[in-house]
Amino acid sequence: MPGMNKHLDDKLGSVLARRKSNGKLRRLNNTPANCVDFSSNGYLSLSTNSAVQKSLIERLQLEVAVHEKGKKILHDPHRSILGSGGSRLLDGNSPFAESLETKIAAFHGAEAALLFTSAYDANTGLLSCVPQVGDVIVYDELIHASVHDGMRMSRASRRIPFAHSSILEPNLGKHDMRHQSKNLGLHDILRQLSKDKLTGNGETNVFICVEGLYSMDGDVAALNEVADAVDRYLPSKNGYIIVDEAHSVGICGEKGRGLVCQLALEDRVWARVLGFGKAMGCAGGVVLCSSITRSYLINYARTLIYTTSMTFTSLASIDVVYDYLISGQSEPRRQHLDTLIHYTHRQLHALCARLQPGQHHTLHVRKTPSKSPVIPVFTTHPRALSEHCQLSGYMVRPIVAPTVPAGSERVRICLHAANTAEQIDGLCSAIEVWVQNQTAVTTKPQQVGNERGRESAEAVVDVSTRRDKPRL
Repeated sequence: MPGMNKHLDDKLGSVLARRKSNGKLRRLNNTPANCVDFSSNGYLSLSTNSAVQKSLIERLQLEVAVHEKGKKILHDPHRSILGSGGSRLLDGNSPFAESLETKIAAFHGAEAALLFTSAYDANTGLLSCVPQVGDVIVYDELIHASVHDGMRMSRASRRIPFAHSSILEPNLGKHDMRHQSKNLGLHDILRQLSKDKLTGNGETNVFICVEGLYSMDGDVAALNEVADAVDRYLPSKNGYIIVDEAHSVGICGEKGRGLVCQLALEDRVWARVLGFGKAMGCAGGVVLCSSITRSYLINYARTLIYTTSMTFTSLASIDVVYDYLISGQSEPRRQHLDTLIHYTHRQLHALCARLQPGQHHTLHVRKTPSKSPVIPVFTTHPRALSEHCQLSGYMVRPIVAPTVPAGSERVRICLHAANTAEQIDGLCSAIEVWVQNQTAVTTKPQQVGNERGRESAEAVVDVSTRRDKPRL
């Protein structure tokens, strides 16, 4: 009845009002069609790639023809193309799904694979059911929210965060981090755990959770050092590394096999979680693990058991993307993306060196070149900068607390294989105009600053003469 929920709505509204007053209110927004994409996670631009789209359409057309003729290829011809029919344990399984898992496992050098509807469900399902009473989960303080949700549902006795900077390569150390952690480093925590009797003799399991590529900072974990630390402090082989490769699959390693494969750590990492919604350009997730672990997840992972399985269209999308990677067709796109990464960092670093915006706490980029397509531009005014860039035709997003720790707010630039050097120049020019506006406001009276800001905003910046453009 109208008005019956007013009391609850009033309470919820007050919570939202408080969040809005703190500048943290989230809203759903549509991306303008005329904006250059520097925001989405589709790093290889595969979702808009004509070859991938053509392969998927042909696969769907073939499936329709098979259904019409009643023939069998990989699965039941009576199965719906649009819907899966239920959970994997009931009516949602198929030979096609199982053959796809076999293909994925072989490509990534894993014993087995288990598909989930998303990487979020994969992380949550894995962490919620595997750690038992007495076990310990040690996790990067900047680990994804899905791991946190899985840990909350797990029966592990302890959950211990460690400092993110402790698993980064030396040239990305604390001096270049925006967030100074109060947590101990991974080595310190593992050293303390090794002194515990049950942990030291191998009776207690320790799960170490990290990401391959971090989507907010764009840094890459030093997985070799993580594996060495686990071997050193947990010699009883009761340390199990879990790597979330949602953002590194498709980007790192030969043909995009991921960071674990790039570093040849397949036998030292217990489980990997891959997401298909980023560089892979489709949707879904998978856990790479042992056959026994796969069977265990089928029996105990609630995010698999109690949800409708992926449809044929989703499975086919994943299949054609893997065919694209396996064939090597993605390699030129990865090489082009790598060129853009270095070019963007040079342009941003040159901009900061020229304008010195850090003097007014306006803007900062890391001195060390990024190894990933995610480049954070740290600023005390992320919303204002992102709005200015969007109005200039470049879609970037503000990233603020609680998504990132307070004091490390930034605008995140996500590069894609479909981007060009000219687009990067345009984005850098928009950022430069904004910095000039901010500098004018902080160094001159308000009225003069506003006039300068309007003049700068209206200026057309010629970027055609910029140097060091990559040959694309």
